[in-house]
Amino acid sequence: MESKVFILPGLFNSGPQHWQTYWENEYGFKRINQQDWETPVCEDWISLIDSTITEYPLDEVVLVGHSLANCTVAHWARKYNRKIKGALLVAPSDVEAPSYPPGTTGFSPMPLIKLPFPSIVIASSNDEYVSFSRAKEFSEAWGSEFVNAGEHGHLNSYSNLGNWAFGYEYLKKLM
Repeated sequence: MESKVFILPGLFNSGPQHWQTYWENEYGFKRINQQDWETPVCEDWISLIDSTITEYPLDEVVLVGHSLANCTVAHWARKYNRKIKGALLVAPSDVEAPSYPPGTTGFSPMPLIKLPFPSIVIASSNDEYVSFSRAKEFSEAWGSEFVNAGEHGHLNSYSNLGNWAFGYEYLKKLM
């Protein structure tokens, strides 16, 4: 069975040097472009995810989230309870942490529910937006496999991961 992979960037989108953009360009994955990347509203983000992916057979859908998108996936799963092929959840930011950037609406508190589909959380041990222990807590609550990516910050453009073969190996497990 073929997979339909959707790229879900977090707050401020994923720029040209982000591994999500590399994957989109190299593998032809589809980015879900939210209307508001700077001051997002959770309900708007989950509605767009749902309306986009339900155009496809759900058993082929794989979501690839980064940062705030992981919280969005958890909110989406709680609201719609759809069974998709899987989700790769990279660098889940902690929307409840005092260090989290202001401007988002409706994402907190983080949903700590078992996801109704297979998932893998990949976290860095020195991510400025989530402590390693909190990332593990999210992973356990979601029923996800947990992967330590080492010390790479927020696993974003500043991490200089390029096409990020390490992460792609885990995506292939879900595809």
